[in-house]
Amino acid sequence: MENPFRFGSLVDEPYFTDRTKELQYIVQFLHSENHLILISPRRYGKSSLVRKAVKATGRPYVSVNMQQVVSREDFAAKLLKSIFKQYKIEKVKYLLRNFRVLPTINVNPMNDEVSVSFQPLINSKAVFEDTLDLLEKVSSPDNRLIVVFDEFQEVLEIDPHIDKELRSIMQEQSGLNYIFLGSQESMMEDIFERPRSPFYHFGQLMRLDKIPVDEFTAYLESRFASVTDKAHDIAAGVIAFTGNHPYYSQQLAFTIWDLMALGHGDADIISKATTDIVRTHDLDYERLWLTFNKTDQLTVRLICEGANPVQSRLLPTSTITSSVKRLSKKGYVIREQKDKYIMEDPFFKEWIVEQQN
Repeated sequence: MENPFRFGSLVDEPYFTDRTKELQYIVQFLHSENHLILISPRRYGKSSLVRKAVKATGRPYVSVNMQQVVSREDFAAKLLKSIFKQYKIEKVKYLLRNFRVLPTINVNPMNDEVSVSFQPLINSKAVFEDTLDLLEKVSSPDNRLIVVFDEFQEVLEIDPHIDKELRSIMQEQSGLNYIFLGSQESMMEDIFERPRSPFYHFGQLMRLDKIPVDEFTAYLESRFASVTDKAHDIAAGVIAFTGNHPYYSQQLAFTIWDLMALGHGDADIISKATTDIVRTHDLDYERLWLTFNKTDQLTVRLICEGANPVQSRLLPTSTITSSVKRLSKKGYVIREQKDKYIMEDPFFKEWIVEQQN
């Protein structure tokens, strides 16, 4: 039997966890010419959700993960490569004649894979502007292009002024839908909700929460049923351990299902699977732990113990607050409520707790 759970990559049917309301909302929203800003913590499934919604429209789309972009030229090259995945080179190449700096395009004859590059430091502004202008030119009124920028909060790492240039181009365009995804809530709010920001109120803000517990439990239970008659109890145990986190729930469920398919019994199966995952990543977690300074290590330990680190008197409040902000920005810590912080990775938390014992 094939394991019915998947994690670590974008997922589609039959692995996609039911988000019916969110999916319907995005598909309906894309009937307008407005733009969408989608915010959620890392690994909540926003990229998979948007891809499924975009595919449901049947319209062409291009996508760039801003975490992978290192320069303006690289941004333009990745965007142009994505355009070539949707439109044949023959259809687009005549438009490239108007580029002030021509890209280098190579096509692999074995798989038709296209690679695009621009020579660095040669009029990067022109490269950037011409590629963004191309988006509107390849789009059509009856088949509007959808443009997805994942982890958009990273855009200012490319250039601290690039947001002004992006907005000046995008606000003049028509016949496009932009979707901006981000995992750092405070940074995304600063870009789209701060009045002095160039992108202030540029689109509709949407927050993606965790999947409702009853829906996620039913999803897990239905897939565990092929290997155990205690599917509901195991599904509930998975949700309890992961805090209903979409990615880590899938990871734990995958490991549990494999263990049971290999003949392991139901008894303590969640504990067995958790131990396997923590041991598998032991070296990774150790390396990660050693990258934290002593203040961050203390902050993380307090959070793992269920304490609010900001209220701790072990260090000055300003020092701990800076540590929490730093760890949150890097995605290691999530603020669930006003006075409650949790570790993003429950298995890393388990590793930390084990090290203290």
